[in-house]
Amino acid sequence: MQRNHLFILLGVAAILVLAVVALSSSGAYNFTGSSQLFPIHANGRFGYIDKSGRVVIPPQFDNAGRFEHSLGPVKVGNLWGYVDKHGKLAIAPQFEVADPFSDGLALVGIGRRLGYIDTNGKFVLNPQFEGAGRFSEGMAPVMMSGRWGFINKEGKTVISPQFDQASSFSDDRALVRLGSQFGYIDKSGHIVINPQFESAGDFSNGLALVSLAGKFGYINKENKWVINPQFQDAHEFVDGLALVSVNNRFGWIDRSGNFVITPQFQDAGDFSNGIAPVWIGNKQGYVNKSGKFVWNPTS
Repeated sequence: MQRNHLFILLGVAAILVLAVVALSSSGAYNFTGSSQLFPIHANGRFGYIDKSGRVVIPPQFDNAGRFEHSLGPVKVGNLWGYVDKHGKLAIAPQFEVADPFSDGLALVGIGRRLGYIDTNGKFVLNPQFEGAGRFSEGMAPVMMSGRWGFINKEGKTVISPQFDQASSFSDDRALVRLGSQFGYIDKSGHIVINPQFESAGDFSNGLALVSLAGKFGYINKENKWVINPQFQDAHEFVDGLALVSVNNRFGWIDRSGNFVITPQFQDAGDFSNGIAPVWIGNKQGYVNKSGKFVWNPTS
């Protein structure tokens, strides 16, 4: 179940999003927003629980992603749509790719092109991009003619395509790749941390995950080490904690680098609103920040 890739495709379904940059990831669900409902997988179907572990939407879908803006992407057959918090289809399944909403818009795909819809399911930007990332801080990374730049919500180019890869803005910084190395730009498109890392993640509350010599640690915006590179695998800080791997087991650290939940899981995802997905074998559950199960692992 463990995934050691360095480039995460957006969302649970985004097989067509060609190069959205994040760092390494384990876990099928990476929660970065204010999600109130959480996907579960039981008896081959997907549904949702709340943070207490209560089933809110019984498992009935072929796949599911996290809720944002009171909508969650679900797969019905081969197509994706969105349900509301009552489990009712709010946007009919029609997309081959459907990402959770971010900054009021959701990235979706039809055929081999990607575009953006609003919460009513109407296209704000028609499918036209070869690759794309979520909107954040008013901009989104998109690929045009093989290079990555940034657009605003009107679809106008605000940072010209010039990067080999680019991630969404976070903390006024965006991760970019030039050649084989990663660095960061500001909202004017100027490089503020030179590309020098083997892989890297978004800034979150002043810290970013980066790797050198095969080990992961965390830097601040001045490019100083705050937590020295020492982990086999790691995630960005979300909900105050970061998922890391030691000896092929996953646990969570605080911003001082101290373990809050000791590495013990074969696979895991980020915390959101106090709970995080974990895997034991092929069974997935959720734990709280004390490491206690709020949803026991199911397959």
